[in-house]
Amino acid sequence: MAKTNPFEFLQQVREEGAKVAWPSRRETMISTVMVFIMVAIAAVFFLAVDAVLHRGVQWLLGIAG
Repeated sequence: MAKTNPFEFLQQVREEGAKVAWPSRRETMISTVMVFIMVAIAAVFFLAVDAVLHRGVQWLLGIAG
């Protein structure tokens, strides 16, 4: 493993950071909004599944008890 001094390491980090294709502000905002929309959809879905399972378990326990 090659040893690198801290100055060389920071220089290499800067060079690699310059190669990164950073998203624009607009792309970041669109992605953020999409994440929030998907989280809301998932929350509603799991709320509905939980309600259905809750009713099913209540019904099952009502029959058994």
